[in-house]
Amino acid sequence: MKNGKALIFCAPSGSGKTTIVKQLLANNHNLSFSISACTRSKREGEVNGKDYHFLSPSDFKTKILEGEFIEWEEVYADNYYGTLKSEIDRIWSLGKHVIFDVDVKGGLKLKEYFKMNALAVFVKVPTLEILKHRLEERGTENEESLARRLAKAEEELSFEKEFDVSLLNNDLEKSLLEAQYILENFIN
Repeated sequence: MKNGKALIFCAPSGSGKTTIVKQLLANNHNLSFSISACTRSKREGEVNGKDYHFLSPSDFKTKILEGEFIEWEEVYADNYYGTLKSEIDRIWSLGKHVIFDVDVKGGLKLKEYFKMNALAVFVKVPTLEILKHRLEERGTENEESLARRLAKAEEELSFEKEFDVSLLNNDLEKSLLEAQYILENFIN
């Protein structure tokens, strides 16, 4: 498949997009996950080349200069995330469609890059209070990083109208069914 389709899932951190994407991948063998590159530290259990392509800030900046990214962003100071062109080539060479789990700004850049071959889905929760509770339940945030993520979430919510579809993740089972429906409609 020279050019497959690109299904882009974006959401504020803690909205459930990763859970939805993992379920879609498990149920749809014509999909493959685009592994993002990043400069943040590995979390416990994460594997380089499976969860992320973990790069040093200097390696990331070199790849930017060499034009190896479709999109990239400095999310926080010296904390970069991006999509490598080689990752999409790898997936399309397998004859699969690509699914993304990226931040909101990256998702909009991907939507622009892939144009009509992309569907951008914004996953949201009913309230910021619910989002805060979900982030606290994860146990991965300290007070400072939680405050930073919530401030970023407020900003990201303002971009919802720029997405093709909004998916309210209030009831996970319903959200998973709706995501499957969205995928099938788009691919077919």
